[in-house]
Amino acid sequence: MSASTATVSSMNILLEGCRKGDRLSQELLYRQFYGFAMSICLRYTRTREEATEVINDGFMKVFMKAELYDSSKPFKNWLARIMVNTALDHYRHHQKHYYHESLDGDAHHVGVREMATSQLSHQELIGLVQTLSPAYRMVFNLYVMDGYTHEEIAEQLNISVGTSKSNLSRAREHLRSALNKQNNE
Repeated sequence: MSASTATVSSMNILLEGCRKGDRLSQELLYRQFYGFAMSICLRYTRTREEATEVINDGFMKVFMKAELYDSSKPFKNWLARIMVNTALDHYRHHQKHYYHESLDGDAHHVGVREMATSQLSHQELIGLVQTLSPAYRMVFNLYVMDGYTHEEIAEQLNISVGTSKSNLSRAREHLRSALNKQNNE
């Protein structure tokens, strides 16, 4: 048995345990994918505490809906989708508490992901993304990091396509300004 076959087999056993409600299997799955889930949730939240809340909610969904996972597809993709959707649910639920900052400026289309990742560590980039207002952060992550279209974003966040495009443009401008400021210091 090859290492990858053993990994797939142990993953299937772990998921089967989760489907049956086995606490040990749930704990092992949580521990194994905590870092991966945290990296996703940190992009969508302002603080580590908020990200932890989203992760916990997301894993509850994973455990409750484990039978819906299609084992012919990569587990990480399914988990990522659940974490993103949980972060969006969290945002929609707490949206009334968020304050929306207004950013002015003529935004130009720049590949922020490429520009930022070549100059910053992953942790520094996440820190910059977390400084965005919640509305800008959601659109930026969905579009740039997760590959959603503006139409899909508009539907997910219950906003217009134009608002999605505007929020992305302003998020990029804010990040560009932050990068320029950081480079000048």
